[in-house]
Amino acid sequence: MRPAAGRPDRELSEVAASEAPPATGGGETVPVLSAAGLVREYGPVVAVDAVDLALAGGEFLTVFGPNGAGKSSLLGMLGGALRPTRGSVEIRGLPLAYDVPDWRAHVGILSHQGYLYPRLTAEENLRFYGRLFGLDDLERRIPERLARVGLAARASFQARQLSHGMRQRLALARALLHDPDVVLLDEPYTGLDPSAAAVLRDVLAELRDGRRTVVMVTHNLREGLALATRVAIQVAGRFAWEGSVDSDDRDSFELHYHDVVEGRA
Repeated sequence: MRPAAGRPDRELSEVAASEAPPATGGGETVPVLSAAGLVREYGPVVAVDAVDLALAGGEFLTVFGPNGAGKSSLLGMLGGALRPTRGSVEIRGLPLAYDVPDWRAHVGILSHQGYLYPRLTAEENLRFYGRLFGLDDLERRIPERLARVGLAARASFQARQLSHGMRQRLALARALLHDPDVVLLDEPYTGLDPSAAAVLRDVLAELRDGRRTVVMVTHNLREGLALATRVAIQVAGRFAWEGSVDSDDRDSFELHYHDVVEGRA
């Protein structure tokens, strides 16, 4: 395991900025997804506490942490579902503006709650979402996305008729329907059987195509490490550790994770 660029508390923003490819036309690097001083408070409770990050195209950040660490709140702010109490989020150098919806075309979000319309079929859920984005090639996209997540034979089934794992895969197809640059995944493996998890793993592996930027929140250490180019451990709202994990270190990462969470590292 390597802390980010030499010391455990160095911010991902520093590391990503040094390693990301330069932007075209100038000499400066513009991260695909960045956050500065991100804070989210719920009354007296500070769920996210001064998080900074900067991720380039092709990077896959997995965020681990105990329940209540603020991981879902962080993801909500990165995707525009929650307004930060303080701080800012930028996509390709442009501030995330809640009153200007254009940025949403660049972001795909998979929540562990799914947010599907239960009485619409799998195909109708995707068609409704595609129309919101003004996609004009849904006759091609919808069958392709359903086939990729193993739901081609369930296209005419209502979402409420699908198993939990199938609904999760349908929600992933919806999140990727508009081919976003930034993909945010909140506990995607929750409640999946091994077969459904294998399908999800294959689809997520395809997101490491060198173009997309992915942030995944998960409790599943094995799955989270398998895809990550960077790792963060969030504790009490902060990134308590950031770095990368080599394949040789994955077996020992669980011990390291518990040391960080319990304040021994």
